[in-house]
Amino acid sequence: MKIQLLPSTFDEHGRATPEQRLTCFLIDDRVAVDAGSIALAATDAQRQTVRDIIVTHPHMDHMATLPIFIDDMFALLKEPIRVYATEEVIGLLQRDVFNWTVYPRFSELANGTCKVMEYVPIHVGEELEVAHLKVTAVAVNHIVPTIGLVASDGKTGVAFSSDTATTEEFWQLVNRMPDVAALFIEASFPNSMSQLADVSGHLTPEGVAAELRKLTHNHLDVLAVHLKPSYRHILVEELNALGIPRLSAMEPGREYEW
Repeated sequence: MKIQLLPSTFDEHGRATPEQRLTCFLIDDRVAVDAGSIALAATDAQRQTVRDIIVTHPHMDHMATLPIFIDDMFALLKEPIRVYATEEVIGLLQRDVFNWTVYPRFSELANGTCKVMEYVPIHVGEELEVAHLKVTAVAVNHIVPTIGLVASDGKTGVAFSSDTATTEEFWQLVNRMPDVAALFIEASFPNSMSQLADVSGHLTPEGVAAELRKLTHNHLDVLAVHLKPSYRHILVEELNALGIPRLSAMEPGREYEW
């Protein structure tokens, strides 16, 4: 299984930088988990293969360029772009984004060949087929309705915490997964800002360490994501200071494979 965190920040020469301002993971160049930077950073080849997009929650950094991506692909689609989310989040996307004011209701439009967008409801706790993957989602502890999820291609499994403070069901789900090879966990604020992390539904490196103690799997890679750019340097230092084997900050743009 191949996973890439798409870049969302670029230097004056157009080169990707390590700072993560938007969230979009691509799995095997076919399935996106969130869509923050998909229209900015997906390659031409990836634009031709990604037709399934899971939206974990409606915060802008996780879905900012979803409407732009669908708009870009509108005339080229031979099948709809399928947007997977809980029914509550689908309702929020319809109300606040695809509402004929911010963007058209693409779910009501076709390009002459096919509908351009379809919503697919996610029911927490129930396994769902998304392209070549089997995906199960559970609610996590954020300030808006948010899901964490596990995904498997039948041989390899991965887990995404999404944005969350301390949570329980997610770890129960991950611990039940037999083939998990990698975990993507958020680490938004440095330890000195633990109060802000708590009220905003996020984790610090110390919070990450506490959450990882709930994990029963050994020998999996743990990649920290959602590092706030202003604090990235200190976050990397604090994550390294934990001394947790196989824990590192994920590098945007790099392709990881398990």
